[in-house]
Amino acid sequence: MTTPRVFIIRHGETEWSLNGRHTGTTELPLTANGEKRIRATGKALVGDDRLIVPSKIAHIYVSPRRRAQRTLELLDLGCHERLGESDGHVEHGEGDLIEKVKVQTTEDIREWDYGDYEGRTSAQIREERKAKGLNVDWDIWRDGCPGGESPTDVSKRLDRLIADIRTRYHEKAIGKKSEDDKMKGDVLVVAHGHILRAFAMRWIGRGLTEGVSLLLEAGGVGTLSYEHHRIEEPAILLGGAFAVDL
Repeated sequence: MTTPRVFIIRHGETEWSLNGRHTGTTELPLTANGEKRIRATGKALVGDDRLIVPSKIAHIYVSPRRRAQRTLELLDLGCHERLGESDGHVEHGEGDLIEKVKVQTTEDIREWDYGDYEGRTSAQIREERKAKGLNVDWDIWRDGCPGGESPTDVSKRLDRLIADIRTRYHEKAIGKKSEDDKMKGDVLVVAHGHILRAFAMRWIGRGLTEGVSLLLEAGGVGTLSYEHHRIEEPAILLGGAFAVDL
């Protein structure tokens, strides 16, 4: 029986991701090494016998930030045209690895708005808070960002996106018989470090204030799915088997 998946893909390395600076609205290019590693990820994980099977992809959501859009382009899924405006669609047809799949640029999956903490490292944030007489054990998952978003703000938009994925793509694909395997049900989400970890927590119904002990490296790929072929049982897929000819 089929069980659709969501592949969460963090954008490749930037200068700020290298030194730990919080990067929300700031537009930064990928480093040369970041581009190289994303191309390698595409070659390793995308293909008919790989983790991400292009013919099974129903939809792609991507952040409006250029570093995320460039990452999607470099994965070599056929998304070489200029991507759509915010919350718009670009449909890809013949000649692409993915046939008739819509790429949607959406604000719902943009990075956490860091507000006053944009461009700061965690160490700098703690020093600033200490100087202001604030608690120095700042935790974005609990406290949010002054001048930016709270955990509630972030959860609201992520819950909206998750509901969209399940209603439009997963409810009609989950639990189908194996002969229906050609049905498209997988979804790609290309975005950023904090927002994708928050997405994974909200996927399984956990509150961000519970603490998020998840890591997703620059250029990393994670997988979300369901247990027992039931949409009522969302889960984080820690590891999957690969089918290869020996």
